[in-house]
Amino acid sequence: QDMTEKELLKMELDQLKKEVKNERQMISKTGKELKEYIESMAGEDPLLKGVPEDKNPFKEKGGCMIS
Repeated sequence: QDMTEKELLKMELDQLKKEVKNERQMISKTGKELKEYIESMAGEDPLLKGVPEDKNPFKEKGGCMIS
């Protein structure tokens, strides 16, 4: 992309105008909400409890034997 400096600055300005409209929240509030959400979903998290063998699409299939 061969953009002039003026075009790059305009793009950056447009992006900043969009970002300034975003509602901001305190990290103390959002961090607590995020922690509560993660803890409430932990029972369904396959990274924590694993995937049942019968539902694992990546499980090893039977080996190949060459005689």
